[in-house]
Amino acid sequence: MDDSRGPHPTLRIKGTKSHSLLGKKIVLGVTGSIAAIKTVELARELIRYGADVYAVMTPSAMEIIHPYTLHYATGHEVITKLMGKIEHVEFLGMEGSADLFLVAPCTANTLGKIACAIGDTTVTTFAITAFGSNIPIVLVPAMHETMYNHPVLKEHVERLKKLGVTIVGPKFEEGKAKFAEIDDIVLAVEHTLSDKTLRGKRVLITSGPTAESIDPIRIITNRSSGRTGVELAKECYRQGADVTIIHNKHLDIMGINEIFVESAREMTEACLRELEKGYDLLISAAAITDYTCEPSSSKIPSGKEELSIILKPTAKLIDEVRAKFPELMIVGFKAETNVTVEELIDRAKQKMRECNIEMIVANDVGKTGMGTEDNEVRIISRGRVKYAKGPKKVIAEAIVKEISKLIKTREEG
Repeated sequence: MDDSRGPHPTLRIKGTKSHSLLGKKIVLGVTGSIAAIKTVELARELIRYGADVYAVMTPSAMEIIHPYTLHYATGHEVITKLMGKIEHVEFLGMEGSADLFLVAPCTANTLGKIACAIGDTTVTTFAITAFGSNIPIVLVPAMHETMYNHPVLKEHVERLKKLGVTIVGPKFEEGKAKFAEIDDIVLAVEHTLSDKTLRGKRVLITSGPTAESIDPIRIITNRSSGRTGVELAKECYRQGADVTIIHNKHLDIMGINEIFVESAREMTEACLRELEKGYDLLISAAAITDYTCEPSSSKIPSGKEELSIILKPTAKLIDEVRAKFPELMIVGFKAETNVTVEELIDRAKQKMRECNIEMIVANDVGKTGMGTEDNEVRIISRGRVKYAKGPKKVIAEAIVKEISKLIKTREEG
């Protein structure tokens, strides 16, 4: 290729979503499942997170998608056979240049061969080499469910897990053991390659809005989307924490425990109950309803010219947690509308003092809005104010980075 023409056009998307995989080289092994058609999307998503991706294909995979397709998707020529460059050693040998070997999709045939150290294809030979060099391996199985249920294959899966291989999915639908969601695969790769700044820590996160019943149909709630809390949960998981999130959704996020609640009281009770199990950190990111009412047992008739509802304040979750767990590290959130930056920071610091918490994240929702894709926040701890702006994933990365520093400082005394 004529280098004077500049980089491959595909590489223009590099790092457009995040820099979490910046500087990481990932070898993507593609085998002969129909799910191979999803590898273009997967490769490009990894690139959007900053990774350099190099594809390796088996002959069966090439019968489903052409190597040119993955050349386009990755910006690099595809390895379809091993030649004098001994590509498997070049990438995954003891002095190899790659950081991770991702086999997606991984057929039953390839999974069994990897478990038994059989290297009769490009992908299985790459896998053997990665094992010998202690390079992380992530497998994404895809096949019919009856094949995945084969007892020997299940033994192979467990054997590979014990050897340190990460297995992502499959998801069982329509009689198939289907290819995992792209987001879950990327999350697994990020988790595998992260610095693990929260390794060994247990983190509890409250997230999203709560809702107070007026009657069996109507509720009092707010505009919070819960996206920031979810991104915080993912980032804590990426950094090696054992994460539980309490919110009003059922998301089934890989590696994250979920507790479903609806009302402010349910959230507070669930939080206090869960903290009894022993946690290192509470991130109180939920937009908990400030007022509740006595709900009607039946629907309130419509058509009335006026309707009065008596509202009573809900208990403050952080106050109840701090009273019961005085040594727990707590990160709170403070939302204001249409105030100056100085006033925003002052009010956040005041709340931090009143609640006796270690860190608070403040934002002006009058400027950025609630439920938006992007955000702009001030991350405030004692003697430090950090500014962060961008997509909520980037905001979560910045918050967790500051939390990790705070934990390290506390542990060092």
